Amino acid sequence: LKPGLQTHGCRPSHALLGKSNHGLKFGWGGLIFALIILILAVFRQGATGVGEFFGAGAMLLISGLGFAAALLAALTLSEAAARPNLTGMGVRNATRRRKRSLATIGLLASGSFMIVAVGVFRLDSEGEAQKRSSGTGGFALIGESTLPIVHDLNAEDGRQFFGLSSNELAGVEFVALRVRDGEEASCLNLNRAQKPRLLGVQPELLNQRNAFAFAAIAKGLPKEHPWLLLKSQDGDTVPAIGDQASIQWALGKKVGDTLEYTDDRGQSIKLRLVASVANSILQGNLLIAEEEFLARFERESGYRMFLVDAPSNTLEKVSASLGRALRDVGLELTPAARRLAAFNAVQNTYLSTFQVLGGLGLLLGSVGLGVVVLRNVMERRGELALLLAVGFRPRVLRWVVMSEHGALLLSGLGIGLAAALVAVLPTVLLAGSGVPFASLALMLAAVLASGIFWTWLATFLALRGRLLDALRAE
Repeated sequence: LKPGLQTHGCRPSHALLGKSNHGLKFGWGGLIFALIILILAVFRQGATGVGEFFGAGAMLLISGLGFAAALLAALTLSEAAARPNLTGMGVRNATRRRKRSLATIGLLASGSFMIVAVGVFRLDSEGEAQKRSSGTGGFALIGESTLPIVHDLNAEDGRQFFGLSSNELAGVEFVALRVRDGEEASCLNLNRAQKPRLLGVQPELLNQRNAFAFAAIAKGLPKEHPWLLLKSQDGDTVPAIGDQASIQWALGKKVGDTLEYTDDRGQSIKLRLVASVANSILQGNLLIAEEEFLARFERESGYRMFLVDAPSNTLEKVSASLGRALRDVGLELTPAARRLAAFNAVQNTYLSTFQVLGGLGLLLGSVGLGVVVLRNVMERRGELALLLAVGFRPRVLRWVVMSEHGALLLSGLGIGLAAALVAVLPTVLLAGSGVPFASLALMLAAVLASGIFWTWLATFLALRGRLLDALRAE
């Protein structure tokens, strides 16, 4: 028999090979299924199918655990076990209780997968609020008035009508929108909306600012200058753009679908969703070109919604001046980042629930790793005492134990992280998604530090005292 090969005849070796083959079957099976799902998702939706990618990530998690099981079985039969180094000796010791080791890896991998896969979808409205590609569109304020405003606030005469001076509004520009009231179609309404509020806008004003990031554009339409799609003609159908969340969840539609409205003359009109905006302050509304709005809703005079560009250092002063001058029309101004945060809070609340579950799994995994270390070392005190008797130093024994269980810790976190990165790939690639990489990295680093701490503590407690007494008791 080769040194280090734990067999009695051939039967145990065949059993280990069988377990290795089972692990490889799970590993390759999960990997093949994940690749099939990814290929179908890319061909069908152009790498934007969040559900498909999440399913592929889950299959990769299963695949990783299958390969881990096969590796644990293979290490037991490895010829390199004849002359291992200290780290290799520690890693190979993890194969002595393969089920226990695989359970530890699985718990850590599942917890880290849940933490990362859910945490990436957490929405941050403050980090990049100044950028045009963010959910605020780069606008500082969003305002809504009770009464319509018929004067142009970008023109000097319009400002003078309300008693506003050029000094008060230095560097301030407005994108005015006409409003046709409808149903609430944001995430703040849990009911299915049929006819959401319509906004009439001059597409050129948003196009020249490159405001907001687009999540999807209808097939067959040009991807350059998406806002100008509102001016495209498609028979009697009116092109419209809405927020992705409103289209998908509140309306139950997708880009390319149509909605029916009734204009002021009682005639039915169709709105075609030509594009969707990613996570924005426009949530709950559908935007159409102002000329189309005026042609169909003649009774809606003036403007009742405003997107305001203002210097950040004079934001409070501008807000106070506008509130004072336009109080008779009931203008209410809100920081755009705060409005976006109110929408994001709904999704983030649900995500926090799942993150707590994932965090609990990681906590149990890291503490459980310490329990596994303590039990493994207590079971092998006689073996460790023998190593101590033949000349191994105590710090070397601690390193062997730490390397054994550190490998389990790194394997679990690595498998979960790799699977989660595939699961959230569409969200990471989506412009303006604002992925909280820093907080996720800190969370995983904290889990790694916690696992190392519990492993060290269990090693210290298990190896303290007189190990030679354990050798005499053998």
